[in-house]
Amino acid sequence: MNKTSLLRFLFTAVVVLAAAVLGHALWKRYLYSPWTRDGRVRADVVQIAPDVAGLVATVPVHDNQFVHKGELLMTIDRDRYILALQQAEANLAAAEASARAAGAGAAAAAAAISGSKTEYEMFEAQAQRRLQMPEQSVISVEDRQNAVAAANNARAGLQQAQASHNQASAGAQQALAAVQQAQVAVDLARLNLQRTEVRAPADGYVTNLDVRVGDYAAAGAARMALIDSHSYYIYGYFEETKLPQLRVGDPVDIRLMAGGVHLKGTITGIARGITDSDNPTGANLLADVNPTFNWVRLAQRVPVRIAIDTAALPKGMVLAAGMTATIEVQPHAK
Repeated sequence: MNKTSLLRFLFTAVVVLAAAVLGHALWKRYLYSPWTRDGRVRADVVQIAPDVAGLVATVPVHDNQFVHKGELLMTIDRDRYILALQQAEANLAAAEASARAAGAGAAAAAAAISGSKTEYEMFEAQAQRRLQMPEQSVISVEDRQNAVAAANNARAGLQQAQASHNQASAGAQQALAAVQQAQVAVDLARLNLQRTEVRAPADGYVTNLDVRVGDYAAAGAARMALIDSHSYYIYGYFEETKLPQLRVGDPVDIRLMAGGVHLKGTITGIARGITDSDNPTGANLLADVNPTFNWVRLAQRVPVRIAIDTAALPKGMVLAAGMTATIEVQPHAK
């Protein structure tokens, strides 16, 4: 082999070796390096639904509008709820009048007890004095018996007065309970009237607005969505082969597909479970194991939650839930 052939062989060997090393490095990076192109921008979505039913009276917002917390989104017709509040207030006034009357009756019954007790004590003392006199005294047997009978009648009157007082007290307590019930009804009617105004629970963007004036809104049925503007984050779906390189707190470089915008973030959590599609549960709650085996096994993807550094957001940038992002983690030194 001459010198020229030897140089060609050595050059070819070096090129092949360098290509192999480079290919191996790229393969390891693809398999194990903590990065993924499968990232999604997500945000908390609040489903806006009225708490009371009725016709939609006003919708002062439009689709994709930014609103502040507490800002009016829509109103339900108030007439029915105003009348309900007035009815509840009238019922409360009637209950309070009944309670006052019942209280007066209880007070009168208490006064009757005092009078009956005084009368009973007087007749009882008189009967005791006459019974203690000698039989040869001027007081006849009939007078003694009459005194005892008068004392017994007075005792019966006192007992009847006490029973009437107990009944009047029970009626007064029942009237007070009715007042409390009427007050709760007033509070509920006032709350329902307040809830005819549907307000934003957080700062955010009205999305997919699908309600118009004149529509009938059912209580609890969502009529619009609100994207919380303070809740944006990234979910990166990393292959399981890359999870050993990830730790909570690792810094993250984020590149959005929308214009290649670069953002910064931090890993805040790693999912601890995903659905196993190969082993569903059968109808009898036993494992339904797939009898076949795929020789080519793809690595499962596990969600990793990433907080976005809002201080580094470019001014005027449009960040929308559902955007795609490429994510590269910068692992801390082990």
